[in-house]
Amino acid sequence: MKLDILVIAVHPDDAELGCSGTIAKHVEMGYKVGIVDFTRGELGTRGSAEIRDQEAAESAKILGLAVRENLRFRDGFFKNDEEHQMELIKIIRKYKPDIVLANALEDRHPDHGRASSLATDACFYSGLRMVKTIDDKGEEQEAWRPDQVYHYIQDRYIEPDFVVDVSDFWDIKDASIRAFSSQFYDPNSSEPESYIASPDFLQFVEARSREMGHKIGVKYGEGFTSEKKLEKKDLIKG
Repeated sequence: MKLDILVIAVHPDDAELGCSGTIAKHVEMGYKVGIVDFTRGELGTRGSAEIRDQEAAESAKILGLAVRENLRFRDGFFKNDEEHQMELIKIIRKYKPDIVLANALEDRHPDHGRASSLATDACFYSGLRMVKTIDDKGEEQEAWRPDQVYHYIQDRYIEPDFVVDVSDFWDIKDASIRAFSSQFYDPNSSEPESYIASPDFLQFVEARSREMGHKIGVKYGEGFTSEKKLEKKDLIKG
């Protein structure tokens, strides 16, 4: 299956918090979008890896994803090295995305910036024919490099290079985030407190989307940065 957009996220719920409005918008436009999570979020304060697997599957249904995979890298301890790059290169060559959306270049959580660098490097090396990979059927994969790699903005404010209007998709974004119910505020929960489980966190997520939307004169937006100079502000060609 070829994807138009591949979203790369180090933790289940990163994509939902950062760019699920953009995902939903492009799914409705007819594009094939998939998510690859690096880890199962097993170091998270609340819930468990098994619960987050179920929540990720539920969110995938809400967003209308063509595919969602988890590479099962070690949460907190994966590296941007050859081993991890090669696993991600296999995924990039498998789905041949035109656009990759990846974690923020730098952020409060150290995994985010490291995952961002891993995604950027793997996308580049995936285009080199002398980097050899084998698919699940034992066949050599063709080299493939996405046209663009963009980085969604997460916890820390980063000035966006462009903003996508997601005003019509806020309800879907909100539902996809709340699919991860183990992670966010619940007054009846006996789980330990955490940074994202505070009562104010989801309010912050909405405020950030409103702030980004304000930049382009709409109600809700999602901001992205690019490591390359942009010639246009459209996510997809055409």
